[in-house]
Amino acid sequence: MSRILIVEDEPDFAQMVAEWFAADQHTTETCVSGEEALSMATIERYDLILADLNLGGQMDGLELCQRIVAASPDVPVIVMTAFGSLDAAIGAIRVGAYDFVTKPVDKQQLIIVAERALNHRRLKAEVKRLRERIQVAQDFEELLGESPSMRRMFDLIDRVADGDMTILIRGESGTGKELVARALHSRSRRKDEPFVAINCAAVPSTLLEAELFGHEKGAFTSATSARPGLFAEAGAGTLFLDELGEMPPEMQSKLLRAIQEKRARRVGGTKETAFEARLLAATNRDLEEEVEQGRFREDLYYRINVIQIDLPPLRSRGNDVLLLAQAFLERSAQRANKRVVGISSDAARRLLEYNWPGNVRELENCIEAAVALTQYEQITIDDLPERIRRYRAEDFTVHTANPAELPSLKEMEQRYVLKVLHAMNGNKAAAAKILGFDRRTLYRKLASYREE
Repeated sequence: MSRILIVEDEPDFAQMVAEWFAADQHTTETCVSGEEALSMATIERYDLILADLNLGGQMDGLELCQRIVAASPDVPVIVMTAFGSLDAAIGAIRVGAYDFVTKPVDKQQLIIVAERALNHRRLKAEVKRLRERIQVAQDFEELLGESPSMRRMFDLIDRVADGDMTILIRGESGTGKELVARALHSRSRRKDEPFVAINCAAVPSTLLEAELFGHEKGAFTSATSARPGLFAEAGAGTLFLDELGEMPPEMQSKLLRAIQEKRARRVGGTKETAFEARLLAATNRDLEEEVEQGRFREDLYYRINVIQIDLPPLRSRGNDVLLLAQAFLERSAQRANKRVVGISSDAARRLLEYNWPGNVRELENCIEAAVALTQYEQITIDDLPERIRRYRAEDFTVHTANPAELPSLKEMEQRYVLKVLHAMNGNKAAAAKILGFDRRTLYRKLASYREE
């Protein structure tokens, strides 16, 4: 429900407009002069002001608009004018009015313009609130979020950070799994010890064992000197194994033994050395599916997955998109030494509508590019990548009978699959159950969507 002030010197017309908005559950007040309107706007808080430009009295609608915009720039003003006063309406736009409508006023047009203005105000207020929230949202390293799923995750991090148990962090690519691992480390008693990370998918399988456990001099061709390995480098700190699901089977058995015994042997060595590091692991794969398909050891899965932390996909986090976008904007603007302070309401709306298949990493890249491209102090819709500007929401309802606009069956299926996945907060197992697929079929379909 919004509060709307109607400034109109024709009482019957003002009453009619007030009844239009009252029918949509808005609260309305009316007045007949610019002086009275300015006084009311000084005392009361309004979400929208509708003002006739041709007001009687000493203050006309143009001056009223100018003074309202100067005093309360967050309150949108819509001016109403006769056809012969379009120049005055354009003048009002120049001094900051949100929009104008011409008399005789069409009810539906006025309501549409007013709702657009109210939505614009809400988004501006939300962006302002998020900018303020960023200043106090640094408790979990660079993890930002106010959505219920993120709050639950923060609570779980707090409860398990100081333990010694192994933790499996699951989430889609780009959701910030390493940030979760770093938050666990920084909030534990090991925070002053090393945090060592390795991407298991980025190291050739022939070298992974040496990277983890170390090697003796001469153990293989390029081993010109001995090296301790990451288990030893982590000391009493934390060792983070990213993309654990990519680890080759022969290494899985060696890792399992090291975890069980708390000891590791260098490649080419004969002695085992104890290690103290806490082990954290992350994957974007469904390890239960990998176990069922024989690609991941079941005993290693249960050894690693003592505690499980699930990172939600960005598309299920609601207004966290804008919170993150504002944080990335401020960081990028500072690096570029460029004055960019916010995001326009239209651009913010597109960011909220987009489904973010690349998650937080994609959003960060998008905002960094937008900051570089923008010519204004705000990121506008034209600064966003074309895929985001042209994105259509995952709405599987057919709204048209025009054959040229009807979607294909393949497109309808894709929209519905993504809609169900969104409703399940990215939980593929739950989504597959609703869709009637096995998980492998769902993964194959999602991969095909990303390739298109």
